[in-house]
Amino acid sequence: MPRFQTSDGLSLHYSDTGPDTPGATSPPLLCLAGLTRDGRDFDFLLPHLGQTRVIRLDCRGRGQSDWGAPNSYTVLTEARDVLELLDHLSLAQVAILGTSRGGLIAMTLAATAKARLCGVALNDVGPELGRSGLEHIATRIGKKPAFKTHQALLKVWPDLAQGFENVPESRFREEITRLYAQGDTGLELRYDPALALGVQAALEADELPDLWPLFDSLDGLPLLALRGANSNLLSAETFVQMQARQPQMIAATIADRGHAPYLDEPDALAALQSWRDLL
Repeated sequence: MPRFQTSDGLSLHYSDTGPDTPGATSPPLLCLAGLTRDGRDFDFLLPHLGQTRVIRLDCRGRGQSDWGAPNSYTVLTEARDVLELLDHLSLAQVAILGTSRGGLIAMTLAATAKARLCGVALNDVGPELGRSGLEHIATRIGKKPAFKTHQALLKVWPDLAQGFENVPESRFREEITRLYAQGDTGLELRYDPALALGVQAALEADELPDLWPLFDSLDGLPLLALRGANSNLLSAETFVQMQARQPQMIAATIADRGHAPYLDEPDALAALQSWRDLL
């Protein structure tokens, strides 16, 4: 089980699959999941990536990685963790595919360590975060489901998964088994509940931070942005502004998806391939 130690003493888990061929023409792809998710979030995409070397990190407090101090769950600290992973793997550069929180980490790295990046793909995240989306996240984050089994939760999941339409039950089942572990007395979280503190702090602030300078730091990199057509975190208006700000950016809206697309939808795969062709 691949692991590395961060500079503040945590042991973080990652997976590293695909070829590692000297002189390979395509760069490694580092996948960073959303706030409470882990590397398994990219299970749906992985079969479509062919011979690409894919590295998936469980950020601190998620998945199989150690939990940290609550005040260490910041985008800046998690960006530092990514750089330490790249150093651990002796990788000078990677392309990053970041979903939600993972995209914020990618934008932060573009502002602070751009030389380590050869491209960025943002999945349903941008420089303005919808308050309604944050409020929806706040209703569930850090709280164990009241349901005892995955099957019981599955019955109500279509209503809880806002904005997701025409999704087969089998896909919802796969998703919730990645989100929650089956414990002796019910379903258990696969992440540190203290991650909720950051969301609460953001909602209590008078206004959310201005992330446009981070987004502008992506200029010059092969860039892709995906948006779920029904997303409550990345608004259609912000998505249009992103395209105006970075006209070279590949942009695609994924039908029948909220926050965030699974990444194996045909339109998402086509956009990802166009982006990867630029790397």
